[in-house]
Amino acid sequence: MMETKTLYKEAVALLKQLIATPSFSGEEQEVNLLVQEYLKKHGIDFSTKGNNVVARNRFFDQAKPTILLNSHLDTVKPNKGYTRPPFHPTVEEEKLYGLGSNDAGGPLVSLLSVFVWFYPRKDLKYNFIMAATAEEESSGPNGLNSLVDELPPIDFAVVGEPTGMQMAIAEKGLLVIDAYAPGKAGHAAHDNTDNAIYNALDDIEKLRTMTFDKVSPMLGKVKVTVTQIEAGEQHNVVPATCHFVIDVRVNEKYTNREIFEILDNQTRSKLVPRSFNLSSSSINPAHPFVQAGVSLGRKTYGSPTLSDQSVLSCPSLKMGPGDSRRSHRADEFIGLNEIREGIDLFIHIFEKIL
Repeated sequence: MMETKTLYKEAVALLKQLIATPSFSGEEQEVNLLVQEYLKKHGIDFSTKGNNVVARNRFFDQAKPTILLNSHLDTVKPNKGYTRPPFHPTVEEEKLYGLGSNDAGGPLVSLLSVFVWFYPRKDLKYNFIMAATAEEESSGPNGLNSLVDELPPIDFAVVGEPTGMQMAIAEKGLLVIDAYAPGKAGHAAHDNTDNAIYNALDDIEKLRTMTFDKVSPMLGKVKVTVTQIEAGEQHNVVPATCHFVIDVRVNEKYTNREIFEILDNQTRSKLVPRSFNLSSSSINPAHPFVQAGVSLGRKTYGSPTLSDQSVLSCPSLKMGPGDSRRSHRADEFIGLNEIREGIDLFIHIFEKIL
């Protein structure tokens, strides 16, 4: 069997290639090929759908339960704060810099390494499926959600995201709502008591102070935030409508539809949900993987950020090397020791349940 040192070296080499290859959401074709080449190098068969790559362990057995290992290929676009070339991987003081190094290149190459480690074994209690997927950052239609109906039944999933190798055993869902406050167009010099902007502000104030009774011990409160607003085209014309966007982070105590209905009943604006599908997710703390991680010193927590867990219906958790606070920031990096630790810890946790 391959040594973990070799796995680590190959993981870092692959991550450098991934950083050097732009892979914005919907444009993952080139990094898709890099993952294919990595799997070919290890003699692993795979399939593709769009920009997604899927592989199964060599002795896949339909009679056994199946674990999904998943992380995403795409990145956000680099922001203007970068002082380093975002697509030029550089190592300084044991830190690998570059766009996507932390979110989610490090978790991706770590899970790929784990998949390669267990791939040839005959004695596994579980099957493994590795899915390197597209469009996570944009919650697009052609990522993991395009695969779930085609995969065999999944009993448990590990979604690779930067968590410091702690275990995010619950994750808030996301509900994005377009709101349209009504009004009556008119000249700004004349009396106008039906100003769409003022009507929007009334609703926004309600949303700002709104509270929800059900608080999760792991995920806390439902959080409602107005993140965008636009109205008007001329300084002297009162607009007939004001559009604003509501970002809602939903705990597991509510469904997205329940939250929408509550907001809809409390506001005058017309509310239009973009999707109800990005639901909260969680796993029982007594799950064998969670308990194995705890036995190795891993902590559990609830995550406020969204991942591809939201499209899975099976028990799942979010875990991987790196730090979520570095995601989407300028001069993104991941520690080389974080990748080494990630691979080792994943293998040790799985060994306890396999």
